[in-house]
Amino acid sequence: MRKLWNSIAFFSHLARRSSTSYSTLRDAPFNPFIKPNKFISTPFRTMDTLVHKPSQISSRQRKIAEKSEFEEAFESAETTEEMLKAFSDMEVVFNEKELGLASLKIGLKLDREGEDPEKALSFANRALKAFDNDNKPSLPFAMTLQLMGSVNYSLNRFSDSLGYLNRANRVLGRLEDEGVCVDDVRPVLHAVQLELANVKTAMGRREEALENLRKCLEIKEMTFEEDSGELGKGNRDLAEAYVAVLNFKEAFPYCLKALEIHMKRLGMNSVEVAHDRKLLGIVYSGLEEHEKALEQNVLAQRILKNWNLNSDLLRAEVDAANMMIALGRYDEAVGTLRNVVNQTERDSESRALVLVSMAKALCNQEKFADCKRCLEISLGVLDKREQITPVEVAEAYSEISMLYETMNEFETAISLLKRALALLEKLPQEQHSEGSVSARIGWLLLLTGKVKQAIPYLESAAERLKDSFGPKHFGVGYIYNNLGAAYLELDRPQSAAQMFAVAKDIMDVSLGPHHADTIEACQNLSKAYGEMGSHALAIEFQQQVIDAWESHGASAEEELKEAQRLLDQLKRKARGTLSNEVPMKALPLPTNTPATSGVSQPDIPLRQSRTV
Repeated sequence: MRKLWNSIAFFSHLARRSSTSYSTLRDAPFNPFIKPNKFISTPFRTMDTLVHKPSQISSRQRKIAEKSEFEEAFESAETTEEMLKAFSDMEVVFNEKELGLASLKIGLKLDREGEDPEKALSFANRALKAFDNDNKPSLPFAMTLQLMGSVNYSLNRFSDSLGYLNRANRVLGRLEDEGVCVDDVRPVLHAVQLELANVKTAMGRREEALENLRKCLEIKEMTFEEDSGELGKGNRDLAEAYVAVLNFKEAFPYCLKALEIHMKRLGMNSVEVAHDRKLLGIVYSGLEEHEKALEQNVLAQRILKNWNLNSDLLRAEVDAANMMIALGRYDEAVGTLRNVVNQTERDSESRALVLVSMAKALCNQEKFADCKRCLEISLGVLDKREQITPVEVAEAYSEISMLYETMNEFETAISLLKRALALLEKLPQEQHSEGSVSARIGWLLLLTGKVKQAIPYLESAAERLKDSFGPKHFGVGYIYNNLGAAYLELDRPQSAAQMFAVAKDIMDVSLGPHHADTIEACQNLSKAYGEMGSHALAIEFQQQVIDAWESHGASAEEELKEAQRLLDQLKRKARGTLSNEVPMKALPLPTNTPATSGVSQPDIPLRQSRTV
């Protein structure tokens, strides 16, 4: 994680401020004092033979001198141990309020080192008590609140962390309103926004985290020059955050901007440019532009090879093979992966992941026996890595499960997903992945006719993902659609209609009303109302299906014919029942059904369940 010290180090002027002495940060300067070994020259009128004695130093002056010496010792301390020793001496003569800034300074250093968050928390608490009694906001108070948020994040106390950070944000807002110098406020505000993004991401609230990351970039844009390296990094960070929620369209301009800045500042062959191109390749893949993706990947590989960054180069080569698979160039992909696998160590996680990609290519060639051999070797390695890298292993299990699903070995696929789920459930910061895996288990159970078993997994996915990707993410619609299909299978058409209505509402926004999956959701909604005997509503939504398919032109002739057939069928049924049918309005969207937010990774898609 990125701590306050690292975050505000982006700003050189704050780096200078952080090195100023403790005395310059205090509320009032220390009073001057007279050193005891100096004589005082006193005025005289006439010459005499008396020797004047130096004036006696008062106890107050002695205390001031003692404080100053302890303070100087604290400021000259360089290591944590030296700072703690000096602080212990200061505790004898300073009261708690006077120790506030010293507590803050030690807390920041301990937080930056990250080795003892509990000790950092104890100093942060002391600083908070010192500053929290003031009637007006101050910058040290805001920094202390940010430190409290950072340390609580380290301790996985996400709710506490969020509370302190939101409070820090409010204090900084008041300071800005009161006209405090923006050069002082901005670095701390950036640190708060960055930490808010970290905490919200860990809590699964990724859409909200994106807003905080956008504010981080805005602060940098107001602070640095237009083509600053920090702006290049800020744009790339935001692009990566959008990629994490599969919003490749939004990621694209930020990725391009990062590449533009780094090329201009560092040249065509810098490592930063290589990372930008690698990310741009992933974005192009997400946008289904695989040729452009491969082109960027090849350019990135050349740079990485020049810099002898073998580990990064290996990952880029695996990415390139996956792009070739997406383009249907399976033999080429297998050849690339065979070359890569020879560069990996036996029983290493890297080799296991390379074999997963090779299995993917072989599966697409329908060489299922070879595919399974690769997967078996990979699983043997991954099993030993579960406790070492649980997140990476869980992701690999999810990808392998998709290959077994492709080979119609659904029980094996479900078993692997359950293993992934067991790993992710222990990691609170991975609840978005947990929800995504749970949703896939629900889908596969639904697909294999185990409807009652599917519903709890789908509902659990909804609970885990409700805040992760926003209420209008396309994946939300897919999960609701699957829940609707499950309820329809259980002869609960009213519950099904509610789920299909939510799915359609989300897909109208996220995919557009004429997208094939949106049309499918509308078709399912029509069927649910038909099952309920509400033929008027069923006909209304079926007509919407026909109108949407008509907009596709000749490419959707078969779909249009089927939709018209179903409309005619509904009309025939309605003729015999409309006279007795009680008029009914469309069902309201459920208010207590947990929302969900789709998928967390490109390799874990949620599929729509067709009910017609």
